[in-house]
Amino acid sequence: MVATAALTPNLRAVTFGGDALATFAEPVPTAHIKVFLPEPDGTMRVGVAGADGMVEWPDGRPTMRTYTPRRFDAEARTLEVWFVLHGDGPAADWAARAKVGDRAAIGGPGGRFTVDPSARRWWIAGDTSALAAVATLLEALPADAAAEVHLELDDAADEIALPAHPGASVTWHVRGVGQAGGALLDALQPADVTPDTHLWAGCEASAVRRIRAHALRDLALPRDQVTTRGYWRVGEANHPDHDFGED
Repeated sequence: MVATAALTPNLRAVTFGGDALATFAEPVPTAHIKVFLPEPDGTMRVGVAGADGMVEWPDGRPTMRTYTPRRFDAEARTLEVWFVLHGDGPAADWAARAKVGDRAAIGGPGGRFTVDPSARRWWIAGDTSALAAVATLLEALPADAAAEVHLELDDAADEIALPAHPGASVTWHVRGVGQAGGALLDALQPADVTPDTHLWAGCEASAVRRIRAHALRDLALPRDQVTTRGYWRVGEANHPDHDFGED
């Protein structure tokens, strides 16, 4: 790790660096990586390729979490990742204590999402866990695209400057108690969503399913124009990866 910075009271940027990033691929917008955390004694568990091509962990599976790479600099060999300090949890605790010189391992990047260059209308929604993903998406949109962006926070103090886009309007919402994703769904229902709109939403898993159902059933958007990601779920310590909200 080569740098850390407090972005907001509950959001921290950690920048990884080193020659190991020489082979790191340029991430696509809203991509994901695996962050493998050190053990309490500071050691890293190392995986090996198994006979079936899957990674095996001879010393036990390490603690890992999935994040969106916010910024990658191939020339400088640095990778910036935003961590939400959401309370007790191995990744949040590690990021809160992280200092220059600390080590972690990175796997990836992965991601199947691509920005349709012909799309000119976007409706984008996310909560604090999706801020890095939304930032990368705004950077990737064509300059002549229009984007209505809604972002839900636990705390208004976590509002952060996002990449400027000439066609984007950003509205911030503070979440009510026990209403994860509720403000985002409320914002979608009266939205001026035309048949050519592309929708992207990343937030709590149950809310993502409500947003997706409304987009497909009530707004009648084509499936290939609707992208949803369940980044976490209320009551779960480690929500499964690759939750596209399609069930």
